[in-house]
Amino acid sequence: MSAARVLGDWGGTNLRLFRVQDGVVTARLDGPGTTALSGNAAEVLAERLALWLAEGPIAGVTLCGMAGSPAGLVVAPYAPCPATAAQWQAAPATLTVAGVPVAVLPGLSARDAKGVPDVMRGEEAQVFGAMALDPALAHGRHVIVLPGTHSKWVMLDDGAITGFRTAPTGELYALIAGQSSLTGNDAPGEGSFDDGFARGLARADEPMPGALFEARAARLLDGRSRAWAQGYLSGLLIGAEVAQFAPDTGSVVVVGAPALAALYARALTARGLAFTAVDGDAAVLAGLTLTLQESSQP
Repeated sequence: MSAARVLGDWGGTNLRLFRVQDGVVTARLDGPGTTALSGNAAEVLAERLALWLAEGPIAGVTLCGMAGSPAGLVVAPYAPCPATAAQWQAAPATLTVAGVPVAVLPGLSARDAKGVPDVMRGEEAQVFGAMALDPALAHGRHVIVLPGTHSKWVMLDDGAITGFRTAPTGELYALIAGQSSLTGNDAPGEGSFDDGFARGLARADEPMPGALFEARAARLLDGRSRAWAQGYLSGLLIGAEVAQFAPDTGSVVVVGAPALAALYARALTARGLAFTAVDGDAAVLAGLTLTLQESSQP
């Protein structure tokens, strides 16, 4: 049996590590994202690698995401779009942690027609992984959305990421629903999260500042529950994001955690758009596995 390799996605919110041996995932470890580190990033990684090193050698580690940011292990510069999977893999930043060689893949950068800058770290691995899982995505033009703290809308053209746009929808929701007065306290009320989400979608085309306040007013005047208000804000923000970035017709590929992807699917369906869903963990693992295939070629 060959030495194991470790593949990982280290984002701002979570760390996901997969131990791979002879093409099979044999174990998984999770950890804190780069925004929640209590110590040095290299020490956090070394602690987790030590658990696996006790069971056998590790040939190397390949990481994507915020591991390549100033808050991570080492700065991995952005690769400009358009970018293929081969171009993304071409120039990783390298270091050694716990005696194991570590490669940190770059993020991607882009500018729109007006020169507005945008960046991503980690989502590109999911996009290239989605193409590996569904080779049809490597041909023609496609739109992929990756919901999250900073949602990405990615344009694919014959297997290359030609551009993308970011909406900090998840971050806005966490701030507004968790730290503002709009959702109120835990006093009892009527209506579920799903009910509120549907109402938020219905108002998603309206100007955002005025539409936000219904979350609070509905609690005070209509006896809505806090869960309803949270659902309302979620539907409003996701619906507005989809209204801004989704195509007018056609289909969108949703890559992410099933529960969050389901909310985006509802918003897409409400606008008459078709969708296909790809699990985010499966996509990132498939994308990082491409680096193993590349390294094994003569």
